[in-house]
Amino acid sequence: MAKFLIIEARFYDHLNDMLIAGARAAIKAAGHQSETITVPGALEIPGAIALAEASGDYDGFVAIGVVIRGETYHFEIVAGESARGIMAMTMDGIAIGNGILTVENEEQAIVRADPAQKDKGGEAAKAAIALLALKDRFGG
Repeated sequence: MAKFLIIEARFYDHLNDMLIAGARAAIKAAGHQSETITVPGALEIPGAIALAEASGDYDGFVAIGVVIRGETYHFEIVAGESARGIMAMTMDGIAIGNGILTVENEEQAIVRADPAQKDKGGEAAKAAIALLALKDRFGG
């Protein structure tokens, strides 16, 4: 049984609740455990993963958050840099599923977050589980 840490950037409560529900359900269905922590924003997720990874307490991670395009360039920075940070750690062999939604509007976010629709939280958890299995297979 593996232990996963779900790191959420809580900004849109109702959307995060759906993403987390999907992630927890997928982790539980696979026979694993999870904990959840909250960070201020999506940019802080990679740092939180790095700190938690250093503790050795977790086998994998699921990043959860929602970034909705606004009127400024901030959307691109948050979306790109959070993804870059997560990908860099994944390339270093850390099992991370990226469930940070980057969308144009709330309607798109609802469809993607809802476990009964696209279930991107569940998909992110399944990705982390799959990467952990590959890490174990290849002796990482």
